[in-house]
This record gives sequence, structure tokens and C-alpha cells, in this order.
Amino acid sequence: MKILWFIPTHGDSRYLGTSKGARVATLDYFKQVAIAADSLGYEGVLLPTGRSCEDSWIVASALIEATRNLKFLVALRPGLVQPSQSARMAATFDRMSNGRLLVNLVTGGDAEELEGDGLFLPHSERYELSRDFLTIWREVLAKSHDAEPFTYEGKHLQVKNSKVLYPPVNKPYPPIFFGGSSEEAHDLAAEQLDTYLTWGEAPEAVAAKVADIRARAAKHGRTLEFGIRLHVIVRETEDEAWRAAGELVSHLDEATIAAAQKKFAQMDSVGQRRMAELNKGKFNKNDIREGLEVSPNLWAGVGLVRGGAGTALVGNPQQVADRIKEYADLGLEYFILSGYPHLEEAHRFAELVFPLLPLNVREKLSAQALTGPFGEIVANTYVPKVSQS
Repeated sequence: MKILWFIPTHGDSRYLGTSKGARVATLDYFKQVAIAADSLGYEGVLLPTGRSCEDSWIVASALIEATRNLKFLVALRPGLVQPSQSARMAATFDRMSNGRLLVNLVTGGDAEELEGDGLFLPHSERYELSRDFLTIWREVLAKSHDAEPFTYEGKHLQVKNSKVLYPPVNKPYPPIFFGGSSEEAHDLAAEQLDTYLTWGEAPEAVAAKVADIRARAAKHGRTLEFGIRLHVIVRETEDEAWRAAGELVSHLDEATIAAAQKKFAQMDSVGQRRMAELNKGKFNKNDIREGLEVSPNLWAGVGLVRGGAGTALVGNPQQVADRIKEYADLGLEYFILSGYPHLEEAHRFAELVFPLLPLNVREKLSAQALTGPFGEIVANTYVPKVSQS
């Protein structure tokens, strides 16, 4: 089990859908979140991508020197960059960070945004493009020690005598992550990807995805790892956690929700459609759980206005830890988490939930290796007692 956090390069706030309680997206703030995640023992961080975000590669590069062990899950977007150039970028980042690069393949789910970036292919052809892209990207990096360059002619992409001279630290190439819920996405994952990521759906829906992709991968003689992308709202008691969820959406209005849902409906992403179906744009401020608690402790309220990952685990530390273990029992190894605001919630989740995770996970957390005393010394003499809870 590997726990990752999130760098909010599209902005951060204490409340969704409003400028109230908002924070400016600055490098200093990104560094604070990254250093917190690194020092607390998170495996890595995801950096989002798209026109609503600061560029993920530039931000991640700026965070290398601010961190020691943290890995960076950074996006590749086929059709927006060329595969050989992207391979050199990945090799350089991996070398400069001493092997701390993870790669997130993003085909894109917003046709309007992609057209603004110059990509006009329909949904199915973007996956064909991604297949060409991955073939070139992987082979160029894997052959970086070979004397012979790589030549390839696909339907959408071609290279002739392509080569990377500086090989990555990760061999044969940095691990590739990918998420998608369409038939084309599942086929691509089964054929070429290393780790498949799902957004936070109910365990039975996640189990069905895992089983489907495993079966498709087996036909190619392959196996994959699996992960999930979730928000978390954890407090010492369940009531406090649900109150915090209510506060997060307390400034939402119907117009903002309607505008967001209209935009989501225009996207050709099957995964985004599945997220929208969980909340249906319905919101009762007097009972935020009504129609939105789609599975025990799994709340779809974030997806009312946030694209992409739209569900959160809400509960006390033991409840959240139990839900994570349920997903782990389905075969999920990577848990990519976030919470609003991201700096404070990185600490809160680590303090409340890390101690409840399986022993082999706790032993990997660097913060747990520190020696005491822990907490503020009382009256210059007394060390705080260690909590047994």
C-alpha cells in the first residue's frame, strides 16, 4: 500500500465553489505542501494537468530540491507533446530527481480544452494516438543504452532514428499510471500501462473494473498494479467529519452547481460521466448526505463542482482506515488522496490515519522512524504522554 498526496496547482481553498477562504496558487505554497508530504512519509504527490493548472512538469521540477524522498506523478498528454521530446523530458527529470518520477498518461476528457491546445481528434482516436505515443515513448527510453536508434510508423505518430542519450534512473523507464473508464481506456491499460487508477467509486464498482482490466491484461500475458484517487475528510469523530464536509460546500449555490454540471455533461470522458451520475447535481444543504453518500463513508459532494475525482471518504480515523483497507483487499496498492485545504489536511490525515494502516505500511513512513519526545515539552520538564488511542 502506497499513500500519495496532491499538489493543488489549480488553487486551494477551505470552501468549494467560492473565493472565500481561497489561497493563491504560488510556488511557495506548493513547496509547503510538498515538504509536508515528504516529511510526513507520503510516497509521492500527484500534480494535476490542464488549462486550469500551472504546468505540472515545471512545478514538479521546482519541487525536486525542496524534497528528499517524495515521488512526483506528472502528466504526459499525447498529442500535445511529441513522444521523443517527452521521453527526453522524463529521462532528465528522473535523473535530476534520482529516480523519483512517476508518469501519468492523460488522454484528456474535455474536447473544448483539447481543441484550444490544438488537438481535434475524437475520443476513440485519442486512444489510438496514445497507443502510438506509448510505443515510441517506452521503446526510446528502454533502448537508451542501445547503439541502434528506434524507428516506428503508426497511424498517428511516426519517428525515424529516434534516440535518448541520457537514460532514466528507473529501468527500463519511469512507471506509467493511467485512468480511464471507457472500453478503449481499459484496452489500452491492459496492453501497455503499469498501474491503472480509478476515481473513487463504490467498492463493488471498483472491483468490477479491476476484474475487467485483469482479464484483458491476461490475454496479453500481462499484469498491472491498481490504485484509486480520492479526497478525504477525516476528523476525530464521525459527526465532526460530516460537519467538515458540510462546511466545505457551505458556500455553494444552485447557479454554480448548474454551471459546473453543464460543463461536465459536455465532456466526452466516460469517467467524468460516472462521477456526475453519483451526484446527479442534487444538493440538500440541510442534509448533505442525502443522495450523496453513495456507499458507507463515500460522499459524492465534491463532484458537484469539481471535475475529475469527485468523491471523498468521510468519517472518523478508524472508518476511513477501514474503507481504505476494503479497497486494498480488492487489489488496490496506490491511494492518491487530497483534502481541502491541502496543507493542513496532509498533516491531519497522517496524524489520524497513518497509525491505523497495516504495520508494513506504517514501517515505511519516514515520520514514524523519528525518536521522541513528541509534542511540546510541558513546563520545560515533562514529556507529553504517548496516546494509546
